[in-house]
Amino acid sequence: MAIFRQLRNCRPVGGAHDFRVDDNPECSGVPFCGNAKSAQTVPGKEKYWTTSEPGVVGMYDVPSQKIKMDFGEERMTTQTQAPPAHVGMLQLLNGAHVAGAVSCLAQLGIPDLVEAGPRSAEELASQTGTNPQALYRLMRATACVGVLAEQPDGTFSETPMSAVLRSNAKPSLRALAIMGGREWHGRGWSRLEYCVRTGKQALDQVYGAHIFEYLKQNPEEAQIFNDTMTALSTIDGPAVAEAYSFDGIHSIVDVGGGHGLLLATILAKNPHLRGTLYEVPHVIEGCRNGPLTHVMGRCTFATGDMFSSVPAGADAYIMKHIIHDWPDDLCVKILTACRKGVNPAGKLLVVDNVFPGGCERTEKQFRDLFANSGWRLNRIIPTAAADSIVEGLPA
Repeated sequence: MAIFRQLRNCRPVGGAHDFRVDDNPECSGVPFCGNAKSAQTVPGKEKYWTTSEPGVVGMYDVPSQKIKMDFGEERMTTQTQAPPAHVGMLQLLNGAHVAGAVSCLAQLGIPDLVEAGPRSAEELASQTGTNPQALYRLMRATACVGVLAEQPDGTFSETPMSAVLRSNAKPSLRALAIMGGREWHGRGWSRLEYCVRTGKQALDQVYGAHIFEYLKQNPEEAQIFNDTMTALSTIDGPAVAEAYSFDGIHSIVDVGGGHGLLLATILAKNPHLRGTLYEVPHVIEGCRNGPLTHVMGRCTFATGDMFSSVPAGADAYIMKHIIHDWPDDLCVKILTACRKGVNPAGKLLVVDNVFPGGCERTEKQFRDLFANSGWRLNRIIPTAAADSIVEGLPA
């Protein structure tokens, strides 16, 4: 399967190696170029074409390999050897460029604007206050990977991949895409070597404080972060509520629950439950008109420092994507606070990825972490999402 950049809207117009793409021939024959006018046999080399969806083809230059193409189907199929190692590596190295382009597209709100139908770069530039030529190039780039589709008349239309970047999509990944392009996010990745050499967080060095302190001081960035967490909860929140039985639990505290979508989802599915959203003050201020509005009769807000204490007297404490943010010593403080506050025979529910290795914790690492905090790991419950529910009981 070819893994160079994909070319949109190609169609056979002649022989087996003749495809009309667009009117910019200057890049013809250049790997990762989505602008070749046609693909033809080159002495000593063949250009081979593949597709991963109707209307999309890709190109790379390699020494001759056998290939089978079927133009009689909506989707062209190919049979070819794996591409050379440098081709795969080029794709990996260009991944950051692709992600950056998709992030920019989301920030400009282009997927929202093409929901009603195809739009030209000129129309969209007028609506977004951008340069038409630059915007065209951006959209052409994202169309190469299936995020928008360029039509024969030069307009761009929605695709399933661009649709999930709309603000009104369910689920919407627009906020996540935008966050990936923010300066603070990029600065952290640019200092990955520092993390590997020291074992410390890069953004602590960059900003002189933990990322959550930075977000507290930068409300616009905090809003993007919180919108991202809420959007992700629309995916894994229902999976958690469906996978776990809350029978016998009458009160639950969501520790570090953001704007409360996970808690709202659990309360909506379990009308016998009462819940508490526990967060830092500036996050609570931003969630009073959020997802919990329709269950406020059974929900309260509480603020404080989860490393020292949590609201006491609950049957269960739940936290999603909290433990993986912190080293073991700080996680022990959070879990110990929950152990002190939980009712007799209560439960601890950690919603996170459970990996066989890597920095995300393994089952053994969770077991040890629980044991050091006064809990006993009872079971790990998979969900329909990527997360699992790690259930702890008082030791």
